[in-house]
Amino acid sequence: MTATPRAIELVQAAAQAADSKQGEDIVALDVSGPLPLTDAFVLVTGRNERNVQAIAGEVEEKMLEAGARTLRREGRAEGRWILLDFGDVVVHVFHEEERLFYSLERLWKDCPVIPIELSAPADPATDPA
Repeated sequence: MTATPRAIELVQAAAQAADSKQGEDIVALDVSGPLPLTDAFVLVTGRNERNVQAIAGEVEEKMLEAGARTLRREGRAEGRWILLDFGDVVVHVFHEEERLFYSLERLWKDCPVIPIELSAPADPATDPA
């Protein structure tokens, strides 16, 4: 089984939102095979607690705009690992230390990676604006 086209669309929306708030090391995994409850995980690292919270807030906002509502949210107050469950997609926003400690990529290493297309940042040297 593979992630649905809708899940892949939501993965892209979540990744773009995370990237817009300087989320780092964004990875999406198709977990639909071993985990029938969801299609994909999106893993993102934030530099500090405030950045983790900003990333999670932006992801929630953009996912709502894409028609997905948050079914469950955990860890927002601490800002170390925020889990956002949108049904087809679960977004994990980590502080760097937690990402290394829990190492979800290692736990789900047999799952295929979903390619993410991020907008390239504007280069001020070549941007005529």
